[in-house]
Amino acid sequence: MIRDITLGQYYPCESTVHRIDPRVKIIATVIYIVAVFIADDFIGIAAAALALTAVTALSRVPVKFIARGIKPIVLILLFTFLLNIFMLRGGEQLFSVGILTVTSGGLKKSFLLAFRLILIIWCSALLTLTTKPITLTDGLEAMLRPLQRFGVPAHDLAMMMTIALRFIPTLVEETDKIMKAQMSRGADFESGNILQRAKRLIPILVPLFISALRIAQDLAMAMESRCYRGGKGRTRLHIMKLKGRDFAAAGATLAFFVIIIAETHIL
Repeated sequence: MIRDITLGQYYPCESTVHRIDPRVKIIATVIYIVAVFIADDFIGIAAAALALTAVTALSRVPVKFIARGIKPIVLILLFTFLLNIFMLRGGEQLFSVGILTVTSGGLKKSFLLAFRLILIIWCSALLTLTTKPITLTDGLEAMLRPLQRFGVPAHDLAMMMTIALRFIPTLVEETDKIMKAQMSRGADFESGNILQRAKRLIPILVPLFISALRIAQDLAMAMESRCYRGGKGRTRLHIMKLKGRDFAAAGATLAFFVIIIAETHIL
């Protein structure tokens, strides 16, 4: 299950979504997440899911690959769903068990929250799957550049965020190696309840932490050996320019946002 995490990975492919400007994709992702939270009924969520399915089809990223990234959080989604069922109130009372009461409004809100989380993870994964890390860095830096006049280090922030995303797959792979090494020595991570399995994961944290520090040190030495000094005076091989497909993607995103707002207020 550890190797199923796809957030931060890049899926090389030739598609329209891959060729869209990273700035447009970042803004579209933010707008989509906002729209998902604005949608307060199943019609809006269904429209958001349909739109994301269409974008995924255009990206040519296999649906199985994205679904594999959602699998590790199924337990978290299930726990959140069950917790919200008994905590949220509203509508008619369906049934009660002791002090626990389930209402129609709470059930609806729980389903909506679970679908929102799935769509947000799906959308965020699609952003990293269709955007190269270096391109994502350039896009973030370009968007943060106006804040430089206020003393915000745009390049450093963009580089840190991109490195954090880039090393998620690396740390996942390192975790898988540590788990396999300990399993070969008799460790058992599969049997027992959730709490027991969580306690057995504690011995993994120390070697993983040491490995993360080693990777960070190697990266720092590699950057210093290449005379990396931040964004000052840095040139780029590819200059980002907005093209027709970028304006079309931006227009489609705005149209989707307007439709969600209209549907929410009308229905």
